[in-house]
Amino acid sequence: MNNLVVFFSFSVLVCLSHAIEVDFCVADRSLPRGPEGYACRDPATLTTDDFVYTGFRGGRTITNVPGNNVTLAFVDQFPALNGLGISMARLDFGLGGVIPVHSHRTSEVLIVSRGSIIAGFIDTNNTAYYRRLEVGDVMIFPQAMLHFQVNVGTTPATAFVSLNGANPAIQFTMNSLFGGNLPADIAQQITLLSNAEVMRMKRAFGTA
Repeated sequence: MNNLVVFFSFSVLVCLSHAIEVDFCVADRSLPRGPEGYACRDPATLTTDDFVYTGFRGGRTITNVPGNNVTLAFVDQFPALNGLGISMARLDFGLGGVIPVHSHRTSEVLIVSRGSIIAGFIDTNNTAYYRRLEVGDVMIFPQAMLHFQVNVGTTPATAFVSLNGANPAIQFTMNSLFGGNLPADIAQQITLLSNAEVMRMKRAFGTA
C-alpha cells in the first residue's frame, strides 16, 4: 500500500510539473488538432503580435437574412487562446437583427456595448429567462443552454461575448434541422411541422 501511495504521489507531481512546463501554448495550426487542442508553436518564433487579436476593429456590413454579423475569436482565429479555456466573439445586429436560437459546449457571458437587445436562454424545464439589456448590461448563458439575442432598439446594436473554452463550437437549432442532410420526412416527424413548411425551411437554408 505504501508503495502505491508513493507511486500515486509521484505521478501527481509529474502531471503537475508537466502542466506548468510552459507559460502558454500558441496553436501550431499547421498540425492536426487533437482532443486537448493544437500542438504548441516554438516560443522562440513568437512575437507580441501573436498575443494580440485585431479582428474586432471597425464597423460591420450586415447582409444576411437574420440581420447579424458574428466575428469569432476562437482558437482558429486567435491561436494564442490554445489551451487557455477562453474565447470571444463580437455580435453586430442590424435593425431588428437576431442571433437565432443556438447552443455551445460552454457557458457564455455577454456584455452590450451599443444599442438595446433582448437576450435570453431556455433551460431543460423549458423555462425561458430573458430581458431587455442596455449598454453596459451583462448576462450569463449557462453551458449548453439554448439561447438567443434580438435587437429591439431603434439603432444597430453590438455586444461582445466571452466563452469558457478555446473552441466552444456553435450549433444553430434551425440550421441543424433544415440546413444539413436530415431528410425532410424525418424533420417533419420530429418537429410536427407540415411537409410544406419543412420544405419551405429547407429551401430557405438551401438544402431543397
